[in-house]
Amino acid sequence: MNVALLVDFGSTFTKVSAVDLDPPRLLARAQAPTTYATGLEQGLERALEALREALGGRLPAFRHRLACSSAGGGLRMVAVGLVPGLTAEAARRAALGAGARVLATFSGVLRPADLDRLAELEPDIILLAGGTDGGNRTALLDFARALARCPTGATVVVAGNREASPDAAAILEAAGKAVRVVENVLPRLDTLQVEPAREAIRRVFMERIVVARGWKEVESRLGSILMPTPAAALRGAELLAAGAGPEEGLGDVLVVDIGGATTDVHSVADGLPTDGKTVLRGLPPPRSQRTVEGDLGLRHGAPSLAEAAGFIVPDGAPGPWQDRVRRRAADPAFVPGPRETEERLADQELARAAVRLAVERHAGRREALATPHGRRWIQRGKDLRGIRHVIGTGGIFRHAPDPAAILAAALDPQDEGPVLRPRQARLWVDGEYLLSHAGLLAAVDPAAALKLLKAGLVPVGQA
Repeated sequence: MNVALLVDFGSTFTKVSAVDLDPPRLLARAQAPTTYATGLEQGLERALEALREALGGRLPAFRHRLACSSAGGGLRMVAVGLVPGLTAEAARRAALGAGARVLATFSGVLRPADLDRLAELEPDIILLAGGTDGGNRTALLDFARALARCPTGATVVVAGNREASPDAAAILEAAGKAVRVVENVLPRLDTLQVEPAREAIRRVFMERIVVARGWKEVESRLGSILMPTPAAALRGAELLAAGAGPEEGLGDVLVVDIGGATTDVHSVADGLPTDGKTVLRGLPPPRSQRTVEGDLGLRHGAPSLAEAAGFIVPDGAPGPWQDRVRRRAADPAFVPGPRETEERLADQELARAAVRLAVERHAGRREALATPHGRRWIQRGKDLRGIRHVIGTGGIFRHAPDPAAILAAALDPQDEGPVLRPRQARLWVDGEYLLSHAGLLAAVDPAAALKLLKAGLVPVGQA
């Protein structure tokens, strides 16, 4: 047998799968709580013991051992730059698949209140931009002087005006900051160049993993971490869309991953205007795009999700939703039993709200414009209306009474609103939770990874 062991160190659970590559098939999967605080090897050992039991009491000889990790929730990142919209977009794209989530962006002038706020956010990494190449160089130096006074231990990735970057790095290093200098994320006003910054963020992410408690023991069993979990999940979505060798993909896809702390949305589609009546404003959207909504989780994020959905109001009167939210936030491992019908339906309603809100934030928007030639449209962001496959992944889809109802919240069948969500699509559930594992396996056998992922998709409806 040509067997691979796939491991995902999540912030809540460590998930393991054993897959045979010849022919591609899932042999077994298991999970155990991640023991990030006390030592990663403890959670891994428990997950492998559960996998051993699922395989009949014996683990096979693994030819491949591949692992990804979200490193206790991923890197916390803020961005500082000159132009608000471009700074935010550069940060979002740089964080894509690099194991980071953007907490905030600061632009213009860093005032004392901004520095206090930045320090309160406790970022792991700061993306420092400012000035096009050959353009403004003073802004980057002003930002560097301000950050040098900020009481933060974050690594600063300097990705601004190339003439000013060495001086900005010197200012920060003199203040005791860890600094990485990369190419400008905005070399020209109409061009974003984020891959060098993204690679620097990935390196910081991997260095953080290596110092985790128990990592040396894990490394002796698995080897090095191949990639951050967000990169593995995005790679799985790209594989599902594009195909691999003789194995065909599905075409453009939208993937919604609902977790306890966040809801992530991945889209693989061009998302450009498709008619002569719509004009794109701003930078063209990336074909592969990921957004992370840190306030839309089903457990840790239940209070903010319920508030965003309108189920509760701040300081409102006690009621059923307050009790449900409190229970979920206090016990992230809570899963309603088969007879707890009201709790299962409550989870489903929370999940529907998470999907609707997360996809609305991920998708582009349009606004009508009256012209002498009739109504025209201005598009900002990504048009998802042409996507024909929506996939849900996460534990809620395995436990909810009606997973199709959850995924249908991603759609806008009437196409009447300003948000450019999918109109009609086939709805699928990642039944074996293999998205990130398939992204891992793609490093050694993309066609086998795609076959496994497609085999695990369960159709739940057409909308």
